[in-house]
Amino acid sequence: MNVDGGEDMKFDILTVATLAIAATLETAPPAFAQTGTALSASPVKHVLLLSIDGMHAVDYLNCTQGVAGVNGDEPYCPNLAALGATGVNYVAASTTRPSDSFPGLMTLVTGATPKSMGIYYDVAYDRLLDAPAAATGNGLAAGPCTPFANATGTTTEYEEGIDYDQTKLNGGAPGAAVTDGGIASINPERLVRNPAANCAPVYPWDFTRVNTIYNVIHNAGGYTAWEDKHPSYSAVGGPGGTSLNDYYSPEVNSTVIALPGVQTSDGASCATIRDTTASSSSWTNSFQNIQCNDQLKVNGILNEISGKNHLGTASAPVPVLLGMDYQAVSVGQKLIEPGIGTGGYVNAEGTPTAELLKEIEFVDATIGDMVNALKDSGNYANTVIIVTAKHGQSPIEPGLYKPNGTVTPATLLAGMLPASESPATPGGIGPTEDDVSLLWLQKGASVTAAVKTLEDNAAGIGLGQLFYGASLALNYDVPGTGPGQDSRTPDIIVTPNIGVTYSNSKAKQEEHGGFGHDDTNVMLLVSNPALTAKTVSAPVATAQVAPTILTALGLDRNALQAVQQEGTAILPGLPVQ
Repeated sequence: MNVDGGEDMKFDILTVATLAIAATLETAPPAFAQTGTALSASPVKHVLLLSIDGMHAVDYLNCTQGVAGVNGDEPYCPNLAALGATGVNYVAASTTRPSDSFPGLMTLVTGATPKSMGIYYDVAYDRLLDAPAAATGNGLAAGPCTPFANATGTTTEYEEGIDYDQTKLNGGAPGAAVTDGGIASINPERLVRNPAANCAPVYPWDFTRVNTIYNVIHNAGGYTAWEDKHPSYSAVGGPGGTSLNDYYSPEVNSTVIALPGVQTSDGASCATIRDTTASSSSWTNSFQNIQCNDQLKVNGILNEISGKNHLGTASAPVPVLLGMDYQAVSVGQKLIEPGIGTGGYVNAEGTPTAELLKEIEFVDATIGDMVNALKDSGNYANTVIIVTAKHGQSPIEPGLYKPNGTVTPATLLAGMLPASESPATPGGIGPTEDDVSLLWLQKGASVTAAVKTLEDNAAGIGLGQLFYGASLALNYDVPGTGPGQDSRTPDIIVTPNIGVTYSNSKAKQEEHGGFGHDDTNVMLLVSNPALTAKTVSAPVATAQVAPTILTALGLDRNALQAVQQEGTAILPGLPVQ
């Protein structure tokens, strides 16, 4: 059944039950509950949310239907295909703009765009905050903060640089097991500070301006869990920092180590370092090593499904909401690994290279393990599984990648940028640029003059489109610190031509962050054994995942502040009200 409209499809409980029987799943409950009931009354008891970072809608199409020249022209993700057989597939789903991991993740759990959640990038800027007390691991310098005085403004960093020790898998958390860490890995001395709050450090969960589904579910008595690539992404817990019961984040940018006792879902041993030819400075430098890092999180999910904590060392409730992000596909898309191979795609159709194929097959195998664990625990029928991505990756078409790190918007405007944002600052963390450029100007700098400089150098920076003034405020907020202005909104956003990337990396062939189709059109699948397979062609946003999750659990989606502020709707084509 193909649904092209955007209206919510409303079914009563009898209709849903009929669908379940028609699917010959007599023991399955109705797929979704009525809105606003108690958590304990909902037939859906759990939601498993999976972000396969980089996974485009076309990747899901190709792996479930097969593509010429790959795997004998046969499908190569049987477990994802099985979920799709009882799922709703949204082929025109779009992530946030900018399409960075941090806003991409937070929109999934808040229902917000950057306008209301105040999150633009993992490294961004806030005119009303001050620098950390100690320099971060990535070069954000320490600076002064005077309680209750006017802020000087600072770059904000919520990635590996706020770890105690980003070279360690456990983030340097004091006393933590080698493979553990999580929230305890965050060094408060490396957090930006809020002068209006007596210069208190701003923890990731309090950096977001709106609540999350974790707040709502926890307040309703639900046990919650999440697993991600950095301790900083504990931001999913939302304001207050008490709504996330179990958080696990083996640092993805740490030094690669052997993982005794760990084996990937497709049978590879991680007991010794699988790929010793790659640089050991990050798990993302290797097609094979990244799978071992992801497998740690997969094992955490399997432990949680079986009623344990993420390490499997203690009993715990099966989380009402649990999930993780994958890095394997993103690495498979981007990486050029000398002596091993090149990831990415063969053509604009999205035919994967041999290296990307292996990453997709690995992820699919892990999802099969999760589904089997849910079945073994008796929770498969009462669990909604949502598979999507924080962001896509660009460009799909090989040969279009153009690293352009010598002349970028930030280098042209270096003298107009705050010191922490300027590429001219020695040893600094630098500007926010990937295949997008977010520009915060010094106080008093002329936006008009900056725009003229960019337009005069359009060819050199591969200029695609500029957003500033009214074109920026339309979807975000007016930048500034005065009444009706937003201290986090960039003054200018530069989106370059397709393939142009300002990172200048020769070890990659794709990047994300931008506004283009390949950056933003991600897979989005909602699956439950009581659902009938269908495709929704109407445009949707990943922001709609958050209110849909609450509705599935029988909770009031209007408890989300972003739903109230932005009017975020639930996903169409589902039996919900």
